[in-house]
Amino acid sequence: MRLIFSVFSLGALGYGLWWASYHKPDWKNKVEDVLNIGHFHTLEIRYTAEQIMESQQKVLLKDAKHQYLEPSLKFYPYLLLEVKYSSSDAKTKEGIILWDLTDGEMVVNTKDWDKTHGFADCINANVDRREFKIINAIAQKGGVIHREDLRKNIHVETEVIDALIETCRRKKLIVQHGGRYRLHLENPKLKITPSTLIEERLVTQPYRQALCVSRRYSLSQIEKITCSAFGEDFAIRKTASVYLPVHCIVVQNPDGSLHTSHWNALNGKPLESSGID
Repeated sequence: MRLIFSVFSLGALGYGLWWASYHKPDWKNKVEDVLNIGHFHTLEIRYTAEQIMESQQKVLLKDAKHQYLEPSLKFYPYLLLEVKYSSSDAKTKEGIILWDLTDGEMVVNTKDWDKTHGFADCINANVDRREFKIINAIAQKGGVIHREDLRKNIHVETEVIDALIETCRRKKLIVQHGGRYRLHLENPKLKITPSTLIEERLVTQPYRQALCVSRRYSLSQIEKITCSAFGEDFAIRKTASVYLPVHCIVVQNPDGSLHTSHWNALNGKPLESSGID
């Protein structure tokens, strides 16, 4: 009887962990953040806060009445994915993807830290592989496509296409204007090669006891969205968690108010705000 109870308890616990991971990834992320807070790997700090404050002084300090306060260093969670995929010339390519686990977008290149726009919406809407065929077909046409062209690009039955379109509309991913469909995003950026253009070789180093920003997206969510978005030939070989060092530079204004800007310590450039934090 005790054995049966133990097996049942383990099964219930396993189901509970799976349910939380799938339906409440933020719970899982917080637990993992607590477990990993003591030791983690970070990308290289190539620019110090002092270097940025000196080079950007004319931008950050408008006049002598503005002054710097003590800067701080935060670490933003990313996921490194070693991948392989089929290119447009029917060849197998291999590469590395760097994915932001706070805003849900992929880094297109590390020089400017240019990112995609639209993957976070798809993750939040729990888009599957079939629905992404609709999204990709519209993205390939610059974000807008005529109904008949969409039907020609998606080689499935009309009833199936109509159902997928309706699902994407219900999830607020596409909108319809007459006989055309468009992505429900401002300046979408989903038509990309599944590989981050890395300007210089990425170097990681161990770090301890630092302020880490919490993850909003999990490994399983990124694995699902990449496999759905990048086609049947896309495969993930391995993954690794890594953190981006970010300098928080604080300027005190003449009226006593504070202005904080965030700077990428890898390339020395400002980070764009991702909206509501």
